[in-house]
Amino acid sequence: MKLDIEFVRRQFPAFEAAPLRGQAFFENAGGSYTCAPVINRLTRFYTERKVQPYAPYPASRLGGAEMDEARLRLAGLLGVESDEVSFGPSTTQNTYVLAQAFAEMMQPGEAIIVTNQDHEANSGPWRRLTQRGIEIREWQLDPETGHLDPQDLENLLDDRVRLVCFPHCSNVVGEINPVMEITALAHAAGAFTCVDGVSYAPHGFPDLHALGPDIYLFSAYKTYGPHQGIMMIRRTLGNLLPNQGHHFNADTLYKRFTPAGPDHAQVAACAGMADYVDQLYAHHFKQDATPSARGVAVHDLMRAHERALLAPLLEAVKSRNSVRLIGPSDPQNRAPTVALALKRNAEEVAAELSSRGIMAGGGDFYAGRALAAMGVDDALGVLRLSFTHYTSPDEITQLLEALDEML
Repeated sequence: MKLDIEFVRRQFPAFEAAPLRGQAFFENAGGSYTCAPVINRLTRFYTERKVQPYAPYPASRLGGAEMDEARLRLAGLLGVESDEVSFGPSTTQNTYVLAQAFAEMMQPGEAIIVTNQDHEANSGPWRRLTQRGIEIREWQLDPETGHLDPQDLENLLDDRVRLVCFPHCSNVVGEINPVMEITALAHAAGAFTCVDGVSYAPHGFPDLHALGPDIYLFSAYKTYGPHQGIMMIRRTLGNLLPNQGHHFNADTLYKRFTPAGPDHAQVAACAGMADYVDQLYAHHFKQDATPSARGVAVHDLMRAHERALLAPLLEAVKSRNSVRLIGPSDPQNRAPTVALALKRNAEEVAAELSSRGIMAGGGDFYAGRALAAMGVDDALGVLRLSFTHYTSPDEITQLLEALDEML
């Protein structure tokens, strides 16, 4: 079964927008295009439901029902319970709130493990807890390859570690980390896991029931949706951590870690992401399936398409003397997020690519710790070329031709 790329692209109005025609989008790791079901739900909410939800009048009841539907649908897609999914203004904010909760639960001298492969959002809030007497241990990447070795993690684990924080995949290294294996190691040592899935989820929603992390975070605006942070936290852990919301919400798991009120319209629109997955499944498969099984099937379709497009890009850049490919050159175990260290300023190169119809980015992408550990010149940064399942073979050809001229 191959992904029907023409069907996929019809679900994204951006591809028909006049200002974007002829432009090939390769900064998807910074935020994806939005699918039509999300746009339609957001428009409907703002035009028909924009009132305080959960009141007894019809517009309010419908608005509240759509918010509940979003949480229920996403939980089914991810393979978790509906109250284990909550929304916040961003993944960075969600992580910060979690860090405050862990700080209240932990004792001075206890430890949290973080990595230097992470985006700052899943590193900085935890590192700040040294001010509260919490020990922070760093699981370091290989400076040549960017790889995180689970053996190195084992050497850091002991009975003082309460939490292990790591990315499903880095937004610059791109290698997909073995969440199930890492979580098993942490659990064996008596620790919980917090997984930053922001750079992985756009390439297929993960089956969290199978992977087993205690916390999983990702951003809806990078998974074809509105600007919301989505957090899955297991009920056992969520009830163990101190409530961070209003005192009268303490008994509702999905409200315990959202001290601010939800963005009603954007939460409701998140159900459109599940609509989109269901559309892809119905178009490609005949048999019915559970929401999580549909998610797995669509995940595999997306990943197969991405790997096929990623192979020629990796092949084109890995042999160039003027380019250092960050992360693995094998497309099988990496996301289509390709960071290149050049001998020129990456932001300037991205600007030149723009004149050739390529939308890409240059800089450190909030992954400065990872790039510094790998010896990348901060003044130059990296050129990041990131795509997702709606990218077409023609756009890859357009990118390769532009790179050939530039590099």
